[in-house]
Amino acid sequence: MNAPTVVVVSGLSGAGKSQALHALEDLGFFCVDNLPTLLAPQAVELCERGEMTRLALGIDVRVRAFLGEVGSVLELLEAGGQRDLHVLFLDASDETLLHRFSETRRPHPLAAESGVSGSEGALAVLDGVRVERERLAPLRARATRVIDTTNMSVHELRRVLVAHFGPASRGAPGMVTRFVSFGFKFGTPVDADVVLDVRFLDNPYFVPGLRPLTGLDAPVVHYVLGSVETQEFLRHARGLLEYVLPRYEREGKSYLTIAIGCTGGRHRSVAIAEALAKDLANAAGASIGVLHRDVHRGQLAPTASPSERRPSTPGADDDNSNVLELKGMIAPPPPASSTPREEKS
Repeated sequence: MNAPTVVVVSGLSGAGKSQALHALEDLGFFCVDNLPTLLAPQAVELCERGEMTRLALGIDVRVRAFLGEVGSVLELLEAGGQRDLHVLFLDASDETLLHRFSETRRPHPLAAESGVSGSEGALAVLDGVRVERERLAPLRARATRVIDTTNMSVHELRRVLVAHFGPASRGAPGMVTRFVSFGFKFGTPVDADVVLDVRFLDNPYFVPGLRPLTGLDAPVVHYVLGSVETQEFLRHARGLLEYVLPRYEREGKSYLTIAIGCTGGRHRSVAIAEALAKDLANAAGASIGVLHRDVHRGQLAPTASPSERRPSTPGADDDNSNVLELKGMIAPPPPASSTPREEKS
C-alpha cells in the first residue's frame, strides 16, 4: 500500500497559491485552505481514517503560529516517514506581484501592518511583500519544491503541478474519458471537447429493415462498420485520439468528452462511438464510458388508421421542419384576421 501523500502549499500572496490548490483538487487531492495550524496533524489523521490518502493543506502567511514552529509541525505531518510529505512554495518577483494586485484591486494581506498609508497603494503592496518574505523565509527554506510563477500563466502552473502530482505519480487518478453519440438535429452536446461528424457515411435510416433499429443492434452495426469508408475513418480517428488523449491528460484535463454526431443520433454515431470506445479502451487498458444521448429519440410510432390520426400540425412530424424549429427559423402562425383575405386565382 502506498504511503499517504500530504502537500503543504504556501508562498507569497498573489503568487498562485489558490490556483495551485484548485489544480491539486482536480488531481484528486482533498484540499483544506487556511486550516488552523495546530489542527493540521489531527485533520490529516481524520482524513486518513476516512481513506483519503491524498491531502493538500494551504498555509497562509497570517498563520503566525505555524511559521514560528514550522519544523515541528512538518515533522508531525511527516509522521516519521509514514507519509509522503511535500512542501510547495510559490514565489514571484515584486514587480509581478504588484502588477497582479493592481489588476485584482485587492489589498495585500499585510499592507495594514507595513505602516504605509492606505492611499499609497503601490508602496503598501511592496512593503507588505517585504514583510511577507521575511515571515515566510523559514518555510521557504524547508520547501521541497519552489515554483517561480513570475512568467507563468495559470495554465502553465497547472501543467507543472500535473507533471509533478498527476497521473504519472503514485496513486493519482487518470483522466476520465467518455464518448457521447448525438444527433445534430437535436444540437451539439455543450460539454463536448472533441466533435466528430459522421454524417458522410451511408445512412441506415434509408434502409427499410434497419430504420426502426439502432446502432446497438447487430444488423445496423454490420451495415455501418462493414463500409470501406467507415473502416478508413475509424483508422484515422483512432490515430488522432491515441495521439491527443495523453496530451490532454498531460495538460491536466480531468474529464474529456468526445462527441460523435450523425443526423438523428440513432444509427451511425451510436455504432461508431461504441467501436471507438472499445478500441481505445483496449489500447489504453482503461475503462472508457459511452453515452448515447439521442438513441431513443425519433423512434417510429405505430401507424394509426386515418380515423385515429390527430389533426396534423404543420412541421410536427417533419424532420426538416424540426431542425428549422430548433434553430428558431419557423415563426408562430399569424393571428387570425377579422377581414378575410381575397383568394388569389
